[in-house]
Amino acid sequence: MGETAECCWYSLLLCSIGTVTVLYYLLRWSWQCWNGFRVYVISEIWKTNLRTYGQWAVVTGATSGIGRAYAEELAKRGLDIVLISRSEDKLRSVAKEIESQYKRQTHVIQTDFTEGHSIYSSIAQQLEGLQIGILVNNVGMNYIGVLANFLDVPDPDQRITQVINCNTLSVTQMSRLVLPGMLERGKGLIINISSEAASQPQPMLSVYSATKIFVTYFSRCLHAEYRSKGITVQCVAPFVVSTNMTHNVPVNPLVKSAASFARDALNTVGYTTHTSGCLTHALQHFALSIFFPGWLRLTSFCVQHMAKFARSTEPQLMERLAETKNKQD
Repeated sequence: MGETAECCWYSLLLCSIGTVTVLYYLLRWSWQCWNGFRVYVISEIWKTNLRTYGQWAVVTGATSGIGRAYAEELAKRGLDIVLISRSEDKLRSVAKEIESQYKRQTHVIQTDFTEGHSIYSSIAQQLEGLQIGILVNNVGMNYIGVLANFLDVPDPDQRITQVINCNTLSVTQMSRLVLPGMLERGKGLIINISSEAASQPQPMLSVYSATKIFVTYFSRCLHAEYRSKGITVQCVAPFVVSTNMTHNVPVNPLVKSAASFARDALNTVGYTTHTSGCLTHALQHFALSIFFPGWLRLTSFCVQHMAKFARSTEPQLMERLAETKNKQD
């Protein structure tokens, strides 16, 4: 009789643990589904009024790709735009299009973010007197443009410095320049563009992946430090967007155009401080986290097959790189 009672007690305990576990995961998944619906669906209907942050939006890397798309979308939503990039001619061209199409003021700053800390005093002088409500830290570059081991690039010493200056130093220094004015007014929005490559360690994209996880952690910490003072810091981690960096891969249900991505990503402002930018990229992130987790990416088996894949696709990628360079020229 005692053994029967003890067995029933154990059965009841196991059933209780099972019930609590199932309820926990149901509640967790329900919350994730609701949060995704709110961020990517409801945000399409009730958009945050971005003009409340201030008159001017500053966008780095603003002459092509995601940066240009952000600049145009912000102008469309009623902000004046400061365009910062390397090419003076392209800056003037984009500024002219924005002024003509959206009837907004523009200001251009020509600089090369790969040059390091020396450029920021000049940028600060040119931003002086502007009521900057939004900063989009978009400028970034890949290590080589194809999957490759850490040392398998021409002149790695120079390239490493350029990538770090462009991908990490630019984010911290530009934030330093605009934050004081935002704090003085008690409101502001900083959008930092990270990458899906930062969601897990990514061999053969080692430097790029590492710089982008820096952007993610910096964004989260900065938001925690300044949200009580009216500053929002949002980290955007896109998957594949059709830009020069991705060799202008054709748009399809999984690959967004830069314009479409920027529109969807800006809709999430006010709903979340960390986003994949759009629903399709969020679903891809969810799938990859399950079927291609970090521990698997780091195995020798996976790295060897990635290297084999990189070698097989290198001719096509180099051809696309040459085509992209010709278009830029």
